[in-house]
Formats: sequence, structure tokens, C-alpha cells
Amino acid sequence: MFPAIEPQVLIAVGLAACVTYSLRLGGLLMASRFPRSGRFRRGMDALPGALLFSLVLPSIVAEGVWGLMAAALTALVVLRTRNTLAAMLCGMLVIFAVRKMGQ
Repeated sequence: MFPAIEPQVLIAVGLAACVTYSLRLGGLLMASRFPRSGRFRRGMDALPGALLFSLVLPSIVAEGVWGLMAAALTALVVLRTRNTLAAMLCGMLVIFAVRKMGQ
């Protein structure tokens, strides 16, 4: 049947859940104290895009010229079609094709 779960694993998962919940709750409680307008608000609105860019940029650079071309194609497709999924698929297709040609 199923193997027994050790108590240490259950404790670790429970503690991780408590830490995650408390971080989220703390963020919600602190958010009520932040300004709702001005520079701070504009900065907070820009934060998701900046975080996404900081996660994607190293991958683009690691792929070199083809990574830049795939990123440019992705941006062009999303600007033209407003279809994020199609844009991501086009960029991924470029990298896939380049990697297959290199094998």
C-alpha cells in the first residue's frame, strides 16, 4: 500500500504552511498602512512587471543572440495581437528550433 509518513515530514510541512500563511497575513495587514496614491503606489503597481523581467532576463541573456531574437519576437507578437499565450509560444518555438538545430 502506501508507505508511512514520518512525523518529522508532517511537522516540517505544517511549519512551512504556518510560515507561509503568516507571511501572507502580515503582508495584508501591513498593506493597509501604505499610501494609496503617489510615488509609492506607482512603484507598487510596477513591481509585478519588474519582478517578471528580473526572472526572465537571465534566461534571455543565457541564450545569447537567439534569446534576444526570441524576446523581440515575443514582444512584437504580444504588441500586435494582444495574445500573451501566442506570444510566449512564438518565443519558445524560436528557442526550441535553435536548440534542435544545434544538436
